[in-house]
Amino acid sequence: MKTENNHFAKAEMLIRKPVSEVFQAFTDPEITRKFWFTKGSGKLEQDTTTEWTWEMYGFSLTVTTHVLQENHKIVIEWGNPDETTLVEWIFSPLNEHETFVSITNSGLKGDADKIIDQVRNSTEGFTLVLAGAKAYLEHNIQLNLVLDRFPKGLA
Repeated sequence: MKTENNHFAKAEMLIRKPVSEVFQAFTDPEITRKFWFTKGSGKLEQDTTTEWTWEMYGFSLTVTTHVLQENHKIVIEWGNPDETTLVEWIFSPLNEHETFVSITNSGLKGDADKIIDQVRNSTEGFTLVLAGAKAYLEHNIQLNLVLDRFPKGLA
C-alpha cells in the first residue's frame, strides 16, 4: 500500500539573483504578474487572504498565506473550497547573488489517477512559473510561459 508521502508535486530552479529579490518577486503582485498571474489584490502577508487572477483564462482564486518568513519561506493554501492544497516555497541563498527556489504543492487528494493528474499538472505549472521568474529576474524578459501554455484556438 502506498503512503501519502508521494501525494505532492515539486519544482526547483536556481535563480541568479539575491534572495531578497527572488522572495519579493513571489510576494509582490506587481512583480509576480510579469511571469505568472495577471493581477493580485495585494502583497502576500501572513494570515491574510489575497486574490490572484489569470485574466487570459477568466480565472481567479483566493490564496490564504499561512507562513511568510522573509527571504526564507512562503506557505499558502489555495484551490476549490473542498479541494485545497498547500504550496510551499523555500528560498535557499547559495551566495549573495544566487538563490535556489523549491516549490512543493502538497495535500493532493483523490484516487491514483486523479493524484497522478494533479502531480503532473502542478509540476508542469510550477516549472513554467520558475522558468518565467528566472528569465524575468535574470534577464528582464517576459516569456509569457503561463499565457502560452493554453493558447486560444487550441482544442
